Amino acid sequence: MNSDSISRNPTRPVRIGSITVGAGHPIALQSMCATKTADVDATVAQANALAQAGASVVRIAVDSPRESEALQEIRSQTTANLSVDLQENYRLALDVAPWVDKIRYNPGHLYHHERERPWQDKVRFLVDVAGEHDCAIRVGVNCGSVDPEKRERYEPADSVSPMLESALDHCEFLDSIGFTRYCVSLKDSDPAKVIEVNGRFAAARPEVPLHLGVTEAGMPPQGVQKTQAALHVLLTEGIGDTIRVSLTVPNDRKYEEIEAGRKILEDLAAGRAPDAAALNRAGLNIISCPSCSRVENEAFVDLAARVKQMTAYAADKPLTIAVMGCRVNGPGETDDADLGLWCGPNYVNLKRRGERLGAFSYDEILPRLKAELDALIELEGHSSTR
Repeated sequence: MNSDSISRNPTRPVRIGSITVGAGHPIALQSMCATKTADVDATVAQANALAQAGASVVRIAVDSPRESEALQEIRSQTTANLSVDLQENYRLALDVAPWVDKIRYNPGHLYHHERERPWQDKVRFLVDVAGEHDCAIRVGVNCGSVDPEKRERYEPADSVSPMLESALDHCEFLDSIGFTRYCVSLKDSDPAKVIEVNGRFAAARPEVPLHLGVTEAGMPPQGVQKTQAALHVLLTEGIGDTIRVSLTVPNDRKYEEIEAGRKILEDLAAGRAPDAAALNRAGLNIISCPSCSRVENEAFVDLAARVKQMTAYAADKPLTIAVMGCRVNGPGETDDADLGLWCGPNYVNLKRRGERLGAFSYDEILPRLKAELDALIELEGHSSTR
């Protein structure tokens, strides 16, 4: 059995280069290059390797004119279906659209650039560019970078509703201007919230194809287990048309995202259920973003592994540690964690429940993290005995 045999919701088709997602087409596997986009040779090699491993779409981040120029050369050397990941400067779409098959934008990032301009005008610009260059669009909503205006409308404990409202607003606007060649993703680092927000979206807009994933899932095997726990529930309900397993792994192991995704689909088709314990967050929860080209320092991947090893003694403690490698989702995810490490080029910013404690070198950070973790464990111990 394969993913073709999985019962699916009747979403509309969205073509992305040589493939189509939705409308009963096979569930597509995706991954993202972790190489620096300006390094053409390395990025081409990784894009081709991911495609060979089975990635139907390969995403590349572009955040500067230099990276836009590199993308043109990358396109000339790979036949992979390419998706470009835009950040704050949505206008870069004009430079990259001729060389890619899909444009991914995050509604939570649109307010950064030209703040006085309505987001609807910015989306219309993206649609015009996408239409001119035969590109699909992904509306990518992420828990670590939700539009502040959406957050303000809900209680702080409700992180799902702002994401859902943002996605629905953008879908409504895209439809109103006659652009329907889009899919949506709603990602959180908590598998239970991924299930909730995607289930609610699918109930409201069952015709829109969904890209599923658990963001900042972390390192294998826990990162795979978290993702499978969420995706198994959603896919079993017929929700989901394309998936990505976001893992914190070295560049030469990026293919493991595709292998993990394929295994999730194979297990689902064969009726093999995942370990339900992956949805139980009673113990220590380490979230870390997937290795990608936005990581400021590749030492981040090694640091995440060292954090996991060092904190093993606290595995049964109900705390969350976030190890983030870039400025995109780092601030939001580290604010929400009990202890957050936001890694820069030379220093690691340490936070305790949103409070910034300072910047430490990569050599200094582990002892300081352990001290803070021990203090929280002691604090929680005192609280539980009262």
